[in-house]
Amino acid sequence: MNLPDSRGYFGKYGGRFVPETLMEALLQLEEDYEGVAASLEFQKKLSSELKEFAGRPTPLYFAKCLTEKYRIGPIYIKREDLCHTGAHKINNCIGQALFASHLGKKRIVAETGAGQHGVATAAVCARLGLDCVVYMGTKDVERQQLNVRRMKYFGAEVRPVNQGSQTLKDAINEALRDWISNVDDTHYLIGSVVGPHPYPMMVRNFQKIIGEETLEQLEQHREKASVAIACVGGGSNAIGMFFAFLKTDTRLIGVEAGGKSDASGHHSATLKRGKPGVLHGAYTYVLQHAQGQIEDTESVAPGLDYAAVGPEHSHLKETGRVEYTTVSDQDALKAFHTLADCEGILPALESCHAVAYLEKLEKQDGAIVVNLSGRGDKDLSIVAENSSVGVPPARLTQTGRPRYSSAEEGS
Repeated sequence: MNLPDSRGYFGKYGGRFVPETLMEALLQLEEDYEGVAASLEFQKKLSSELKEFAGRPTPLYFAKCLTEKYRIGPIYIKREDLCHTGAHKINNCIGQALFASHLGKKRIVAETGAGQHGVATAAVCARLGLDCVVYMGTKDVERQQLNVRRMKYFGAEVRPVNQGSQTLKDAINEALRDWISNVDDTHYLIGSVVGPHPYPMMVRNFQKIIGEETLEQLEQHREKASVAIACVGGGSNAIGMFFAFLKTDTRLIGVEAGGKSDASGHHSATLKRGKPGVLHGAYTYVLQHAQGQIEDTESVAPGLDYAAVGPEHSHLKETGRVEYTTVSDQDALKAFHTLADCEGILPALESCHAVAYLEKLEKQDGAIVVNLSGRGDKDLSIVAENSSVGVPPARLTQTGRPRYSSAEEGS
């Protein structure tokens, strides 16, 4: 069965749990999306922008050193970090902004945690001549100053949010309030597969190109994937990678932020430690107290610092088609240094959670694909603050070049 169903549900998850003032806007959005997005004209324009502006297709990179280090694989990395603006977020932003322009909307509101979605939204709005307001938790504004400056250079207004935990959850609340007040001329460009129907479906459809390209590229390499891994916060890069693989027998692993510990408020492991509830307009897994209040979250990766998850992930967890697990902040930081040392790539701390899971993976018969959702320039200050955590020892070859030795590492 194709999901979501006609009411916007993935199994029992999803739906529209919103104020009455938004229902009409959401129903109209669904009707417009089904009409516009399927048209040949829209698809041709989307395809052109993804190629010319975003820089697709992104490479599927053979990680030779990682393969030697872990003695599994071959390991391939899907390089979404090489998209324009530095993350997979641009795929969805191009799609939704083109869609909004087609509907005659002149103003875009968005939310961002790590800043990657905010930067992508601001860049696309600059290209299409749309006004842009980005809501961002004050804590994230402080952690992601580089991306705040990039958004402003693209002409966006960045509005810090001081309520609550001052992170992504609170930024989404404010963006929704703005949209409710200005729904006639404004489109809410939500950044992940979360929120009320049709957003989880719409964002997934704009991100599924990641997995579709990966399958084609594996075929070109004459490989078949035994495992595909992606990090999960809201879950857009993971659904983008997994969706095309759902029809295969590839093992799919989503990695959440284990944070500092399993204690409440010190992680963002929604699927691992949450339970079903309603947040931001959808029924899905949510981190909540016994009384139903939303728990605080914590992660070294701002983009994973969120108390809910896309409803399609909740469905995939319950059906068992995707395995969901966690890695700690410490393991993610160690993976940052490993990929930098070993492959010459600075990964986003969000993506590091997926890379870190390679250490826990047993030997496989086929290829292993890791989705590298974004680049790590934005996280250098966070990594520097934690520079004593998990730095792997560099080894010098006879030529003086740092290199892992598969024989030594495996012992």
